[in-house]
Amino acid sequence: MRWALVKVCVAVTTMVVVAFAVPLGLVIKEMARDRAFSNAEREAAAIAPALSITTDRDELEKVVASAGPGDAMAVHIPAGEGTKAVDIGSGRAPAKDIATMRRLGRASMAEVPGGSALLQPTALSSGDIAVVEVYVPESEVSNGVATAWAVLAAVGVALVVGSVAVADRLGVRMVQPAQRLVEGAHELGEGRLAARVPEEGPTELRLAAVAFNSMADQVVQLLANERELAADLSHRLRTPLTVLRLNAASLGDGPAAEQTRAAVAQLEREVDTIIRTAREAKPQTAAAGPGAGCDAAEVVRERMEFWSALAEDEGRKWRVAGVDRPVRTPVARADLAAALDALLGNVFRHTPEGTAFAVDVHNGEDAVIVLVSDAGPGILDPQAAMARGRGSGSAGSTGLGLDIVRRLAESTGGDVRIGSSVLGGTEVRIWFQLDGRAPVRRGHRVRRRRALVSAFNRPRSLP
Repeated sequence: MRWALVKVCVAVTTMVVVAFAVPLGLVIKEMARDRAFSNAEREAAAIAPALSITTDRDELEKVVASAGPGDAMAVHIPAGEGTKAVDIGSGRAPAKDIATMRRLGRASMAEVPGGSALLQPTALSSGDIAVVEVYVPESEVSNGVATAWAVLAAVGVALVVGSVAVADRLGVRMVQPAQRLVEGAHELGEGRLAARVPEEGPTELRLAAVAFNSMADQVVQLLANERELAADLSHRLRTPLTVLRLNAASLGDGPAAEQTRAAVAQLEREVDTIIRTAREAKPQTAAAGPGAGCDAAEVVRERMEFWSALAEDEGRKWRVAGVDRPVRTPVARADLAAALDALLGNVFRHTPEGTAFAVDVHNGEDAVIVLVSDAGPGILDPQAAMARGRGSGSAGSTGLGLDIVRRLAESTGGDVRIGSSVLGGTEVRIWFQLDGRAPVRRGHRVRRRRALVSAFNRPRSLP
């Protein structure tokens, strides 16, 4: 924008300079020509009185010598009765031009080598017409023109340079606030909520900066309100959780009681995490950095110990595959556990009792795939089920669990797909990109996925 403004100013100033300098230069050239010819006319007029009195050669030579330079003036007297034609001085004009001027009786200019000649007819006492010739060299016609053109060119260059300097200052004054506004918008878009823009520059940009800062303040306030609301709503769960914990403590011994107490304890930890996260405003679904993360196989085994007990109570067959060796995944352990709980909870919540399910883990060269499949009725609209707040359309479905899983996968460069499972129901495929790498090319990713998914599409028997 800055250089565009400079170019526009240079173009406009150049056009103005040309529009005024060229006509002015032509006027100066014409004035120099008129000045030279006016001087020649005055010199020719100085000879006229002498010619009206005498035609004596000696007298006229004295008059011509005193009127101007010896080689710049000539007098042509025609032959009369008993007299010969007399030519005084150095004549340059052709004889036919002199005869023409004598016949026409008016002054005129004739082109001669090295310049021009003024031919001025003058009446003699005898009634004949003499012609006074005054030589005007080309150097006299253009005297001062080159200097005037040089001065005009210097003034034009100075105007252009001045306009460039002024345009550059104006451009800086306009561009810098705009650049700061763009940088502030990028910083705010990247999550740096402290980004603000100096309120300076032209009126329009200053108003834009004021509006941007006001918007950023409102965003910060809205996020703070949202975090406080989330913390407050989560804190309300403490009272019923306390009651559940007390009730669970009175259940006595036994596997079911231990599982209930473990579930209540985990729920209390999750609520504490939610409150702490909301207060500190630290996202919990970001991908772990290089070298960090967790063992997906260990997390799957741990969570299946919990869900398998519920599966036995409801008569569900289940299967786990791919967890016999460590599978490093670039996400936090708590986040992966929450994602698995969300998917397995959907299986128990939205499929009839006795419906089988399976969890498969596969470790590829550049990705980890986790498949959660079931033999339930399936999801009629998978795309709608992925939309946050919509869910699968069944009672109690909000879509928040799948949204949590999706955001966790996308934080690593992966994604989540919903399809049909080999068990006949729904299959949720989670793709985690390894080591925080950038997503691979689409064609390569499609080929890799086909190769990886084909390993899971082979029928497996349930225990």
